[in-house]
Amino acid sequence: MRTTKGAARRQAKRRLFKKVKGNVGGRRKLLRSAKETLIRSGVFAYKHRKTRKREFRRLWIIRINAACRERGLRYSEFISGLNKAGLELDRKTLAELAVSDPAAFDAVVDKVKGALAA
Repeated sequence: MRTTKGAARRQAKRRLFKKVKGNVGGRRKLLRSAKETLIRSGVFAYKHRKTRKREFRRLWIIRINAACRERGLRYSEFISGLNKAGLELDRKTLAELAVSDPAAFDAVVDKVKGALAA
């Protein structure tokens, strides 16, 4: 006797169509197109999770560099001075300080200038 997947296949299709809800046209209604769309979207999601980290690091460096140049330092000098001063602040924190709390960033820059002078 020939058997079919029956309920299991229907459940699998239902799960898949639930995931592609919100797509347009055949990408939402046709099984093969929906599967292809789902695989492709997963690939993009994976790739862009990696890219996002790079993009944010670039943004932080640009912000820190702009703030440093207003205070008479270059980014590379600033980072070198941070290491010499023994300050362990990451770029995310420094960029946030530069944007939201200029007084605190000024204090960090003063310490860095002191470390570079010594």
